[in-house]
Amino acid sequence: MAARLPADACVTPILSIRNLSKTYASGHVALKHVDLDIARGELFALLGPNGAGKTTLIGIVCGIVNASGGTVTADGHDIVRDYRAARSKIGLVPQELSTDSFETVWSTVRFSRGLYGKPRDDAHLERVLRELSLWDKRDAKIMTLSGGMKRRVLIAKALAHEPSILFLDEPTAGVDVELRRDMWAMVRRLRESGVTVILTTHYIEEAEQMADRIGVIARGELLLVEQKDALMRKLGKKQLTLTLQEPLDAVPDAFAEWPLELADGGQALVYTFDAQAERTGIAGLLRRLAEHGIDFKDLHSRESSLEEIFVELVQGHR
Repeated sequence: MAARLPADACVTPILSIRNLSKTYASGHVALKHVDLDIARGELFALLGPNGAGKTTLIGIVCGIVNASGGTVTADGHDIVRDYRAARSKIGLVPQELSTDSFETVWSTVRFSRGLYGKPRDDAHLERVLRELSLWDKRDAKIMTLSGGMKRRVLIAKALAHEPSILFLDEPTAGVDVELRRDMWAMVRRLRESGVTVILTTHYIEEAEQMADRIGVIARGELLLVEQKDALMRKLGKKQLTLTLQEPLDAVPDAFAEWPLELADGGQALVYTFDAQAERTGIAGLLRRLAEHGIDFKDLHSRESSLEEIFVELVQGHR
């Protein structure tokens, strides 16, 4: 599936992925001809079940995994032909808590900046550590830190060289509420400053709150890429539940044009509809109920969450 930016967006993508494929020596096909453009300053959420290809895709872009085919351009630099320049544009916060346990927080963050050839800038590193509540721990050895603090160090290392593209691979998995809150506050500030953020997460409510666009990947294929709001409108289902004054034994034949179901032993009517049916469907249903003398004493509505849409897409693909 091609997932390029809209023609009227008038933006050059900061990350451009073309026909990207990966087949491991075992024969496992991890990615299948993925095409994707991501705009500068965008927060893009990539969703998919375990084994879908999310981490493989990130690994290729970050130079950790070799692709079997296709090309990737990061901020104008081909990740193979111009590896050093491309890699200097990218920061990665990996899933695993892997860092040098015997180093101090300050030394490992400073080393990360120098690794990308960036000039010394202690003021920038101090800002990063303060934003992550690590400044008081700057002289502590990493081995003495809690799991949540180690996660903060990984984020600080990823931001040390001031990347224009930041990958967050399951960044809040297993972390405490305070770190999650601090981290999303930082992500918002980074996006406001123009940093492009690509997020993978199992906390789908985070993607729903934070992302501009959503991509869904399963079995190495990019199933769908949409603006979050458009995706919710297009695929999200809504339900109207009417609590009846008197129970019904069955849905009358006169209501065949509405997908109605009885619930709570006939005490409630449930109408499931999409955005296209919303305007005419509800008004027509309420009129028909009045015409047939069916009264209700309460009504409430709900709509699909992003998680429900995601599950439906993945199950459909399977």
